[in-house]
Amino acid sequence: MSLLKSANSIGLITGLVSLSALLNAGDTTALSGQILGEVRSASGVTQMGAAVYLYNQSNQLIRQVLSNQDGKFVFEAVTPDIYSIRVTLASFLPAIRRNIAVAAGSESDLRINLLSVLNSVELSPGSAPPGTLMSDEWRSVLRSSHATRPVLRLQPGTSSSRTTPVFSDTTGMVRLSAGDGNFSSGSMQQDLGTAFAVSTSVNGKSRVHVSGNLGYAATGVPSAGFRTTYSRDNSADGTPGPRMSLTVRQIHLPDLAGSGSSGLGLALSDAGGEKPILRTASLSSYDKVDLTDTIRLEYGFSLDSVSLFGRINYFSPFARGTYTAGDKGSVQLAFSSGAGPVDLINSVGSSGPDLSQDLAMLSQLPTISRRDDQAAVQRTKTYEVGYQVKRGSRTYSASIYRDETSNAAFLISGDSDLVSASDLLPDLNSRGIVYNVGNYQRGGYGVSVDQPLGEHVELSLAGGRGDALVAAQEALDRGDLRGSIHNEVRPWVTGRLGGSLPQSGTYLGTSYGWSDNHTLTPTHTYLTGKISQQVGWNVHARQRLPALGSMHMELTAEMRNILAQGYLSMTSGGRQVVLTNSPRAVRGGLNFIF
Repeated sequence: MSLLKSANSIGLITGLVSLSALLNAGDTTALSGQILGEVRSASGVTQMGAAVYLYNQSNQLIRQVLSNQDGKFVFEAVTPDIYSIRVTLASFLPAIRRNIAVAAGSESDLRINLLSVLNSVELSPGSAPPGTLMSDEWRSVLRSSHATRPVLRLQPGTSSSRTTPVFSDTTGMVRLSAGDGNFSSGSMQQDLGTAFAVSTSVNGKSRVHVSGNLGYAATGVPSAGFRTTYSRDNSADGTPGPRMSLTVRQIHLPDLAGSGSSGLGLALSDAGGEKPILRTASLSSYDKVDLTDTIRLEYGFSLDSVSLFGRINYFSPFARGTYTAGDKGSVQLAFSSGAGPVDLINSVGSSGPDLSQDLAMLSQLPTISRRDDQAAVQRTKTYEVGYQVKRGSRTYSASIYRDETSNAAFLISGDSDLVSASDLLPDLNSRGIVYNVGNYQRGGYGVSVDQPLGEHVELSLAGGRGDALVAAQEALDRGDLRGSIHNEVRPWVTGRLGGSLPQSGTYLGTSYGWSDNHTLTPTHTYLTGKISQQVGWNVHARQRLPALGSMHMELTAEMRNILAQGYLSMTSGGRQVVLTNSPRAVRGGLNFIF
């Protein structure tokens, strides 16, 4: 009897476990989606044996399959999230598709065309019938595919060694530009300039970028800079690995004695009576590591040396941690100290070269001013926390920050009686003068929402509150301009709209940033989220021109702060000075891309 009861108990437990497994399996299927697709060549021929990689939002490889004899592949039971697909096959360039949204019970059908020069991946509606799972048929697929079948037979007079070219996948850009520089970014691309950038792969494992710039300021003095970047690709997925850059610049400062109508003309000379030359050198490093499947750490540093009225050396570390919680969004913590972390701000996940970004990073000069006849470099210590989540096609971002800035520099114009000449330095980008306002601390927050409007247009709205700079009239009357500047909290709002015309390929973008016109609002560069703070009305245009053989050309034009807003005007005893960090500027250029 006891034996019979035990047998009945065991049977009952086994039945419950089986029923639970079936229920759980049903729940898993209901709460997951599928990604399937078909791989073809440019001529429409299905490609067998193509390697298809599936990545999550943190760019982590989570699955890998091969296309079958019909060129089809499928990923089943995919957790709802945002994914990326990378397809590789010998004799073709890799194809990449990002931001693939998978919802519960959905099917994302991909049509992938592998091309020899360009790659195209299109997301089609999920109405097509789903494919089938990959099976052990991949062995026969590999044997029957010419693109993946190895050569194992040697003919007389042939060698088994294979020569790989040292340099491959080489691209370049030449830019001819004219107009004003950008004070807020320290751009050295001034009145007339020529810039170039070249990127090449070395032995198929590393990439080298070389860029340079030669320009002439508004006063005719020359400036030059060169930047070299080396990065080694990760062997696992081919994404960029650690990156090291060396940037050197030399600029002759303009002599502004008696120039302009501002009354702030000054002449500079070093101990030997010659005009001083600004020289800078920067060694920077950037890397990232995935601590877990959901936590990524980005970190790096820059070692900078500035030679002007002596030598200044400083160390600037930065770091950013990202925790990804799937469809619940991501949380980021960021820190930087010293110069702006341009490597962190401009970091991208794609492995392709971005030559425009190389030239932009070459233009990022340290913000240099003068205080008591000594050169000073603006340095900022930033603490920031951000949150970002995507709902459908809309992206929401929110960030809180704290800045501690020393030797802050702004453009100044007006009467010379309110300032000391020992605190003035010619601006490298115009005929303006840079004034050292000293140190300040400020905090604030920002929120934004980004919404694509169709395939070619995107709208972004951002706003927040932060400390702005105002002047106390009592200190101004005593002639203490620097001591009069203090903080007051003010709101700000920025709207951006950009898009391209389908037929002509013309890109037009415009933004407007509003803040209190009676204050000067320093622009905070957000290290987390997609928040962008602008000043005044800005317009940017880019027009692709017909190609000449393998070389493409494009025209660019940019107008910044057209309405001349965000200026802080201070008056004392009939004397007036104006401070700004975003002067009105116009710039245009012609790019040759090959």
